[in-house]
Amino acid sequence: MITDDIRQKLLEMQDPDYREFLIKLIPSVIPDRVIGIRTPELRKLAKEILKREDLSDFLNDLPHTFFEENQLHAFVISGMKDYDACMSALERFLPYVDNWATCDQMSPKVFKKHKSELMEHIRCWIASDECYTVRFGIGMLMEHFLDDDFVPAYSEMAAAVVSEEYYVRMMIAWYFATALAKQYDAVIPYIEENRLDSWTHNKTIRKAIESYRIDPDKKAYLRSLVRNT
Repeated sequence: MITDDIRQKLLEMQDPDYREFLIKLIPSVIPDRVIGIRTPELRKLAKEILKREDLSDFLNDLPHTFFEENQLHAFVISGMKDYDACMSALERFLPYVDNWATCDQMSPKVFKKHKSELMEHIRCWIASDECYTVRFGIGMLMEHFLDDDFVPAYSEMAAAVVSEEYYVRMMIAWYFATALAKQYDAVIPYIEENRLDSWTHNKTIRKAIESYRIDPDKKAYLRSLVRNT
């Protein structure tokens, strides 16, 4: 069975020292569920698994036991070339994503060719009650709709998300910091007019100031907009 084969392979790839690092890096995952495998090795294994005829057995075997199985699942989805199959697998998997790493490292390449269809799903994802589904939706909005496909209404979508979840609020801040680097004139009013909550507002400014893509004059102005909390 493919799931048993994969789990055995993962256990053989364990790096105990890296496991300790991962446990600290992803506090939302129970330590006993972490094997300890570096990302490049998991990506390499995902490419091999994508070629297997019984791949669907692994993708449908949810929930997984180990963090690395989730990571592998995310990388497999990211490498799928058929849009409909990819989206179907993603929709099944998203409710089981339970940490920021799996969420953020899942980035299907095929989405670049299907922007209009993707936007329909993003609207649903950011309206979800699931923390990492919302985070993923905002992440896709940031990744695919801040360049040539940008329209101001998309930033309004991100600003309208209301959540007390740390990992959602951090992604909103990340989105607006990136938007300041790519679409400064369209996005700076969100900061000037205090349209984000204080924590997200200040986190956005902090991340923007750390960016090498924003020039010093703009960084100085952003510093003047930090809110007292």
